[in-house]
Amino acid sequence: MAEFSDLNTKILFETEKGYSYQCDLTNSVVINFVDTVSHYKIQDFLIFQRKVNNVDILNMLYDLSDQSDAQLIETTKRNFSRNLTICEIVQLRELLNGTKFTLNLHSMLCSVLTADLV
Repeated sequence: MAEFSDLNTKILFETEKGYSYQCDLTNSVVINFVDTVSHYKIQDFLIFQRKVNNVDILNMLYDLSDQSDAQLIETTKRNFSRNLTICEIVQLRELLNGTKFTLNLHSMLCSVLTADLV
């Protein structure tokens, strides 16, 4: 029970399809998206977020072939490898972009508070 309450306090961002949190033990960001859990160092997380944001959704929508219904999304270290539909890509984008926003906000608040203390 203590682990669950500890997890709730560290959740960075949450959507209907998943959530993200920061693991202090491994110094990584954990993404839980549709029951797929993956861990990223911050640099790998930013590369993954950029990769998902670069998927051309409009091209997938206008392409009538069967291959364009889904796209394989993989990370370089094979933390995440799934064939995602257009809706899932949009949902994953929301989760990753919300996580990045929260990380940036925390970083900015820490730098402002640290500057005020010095």
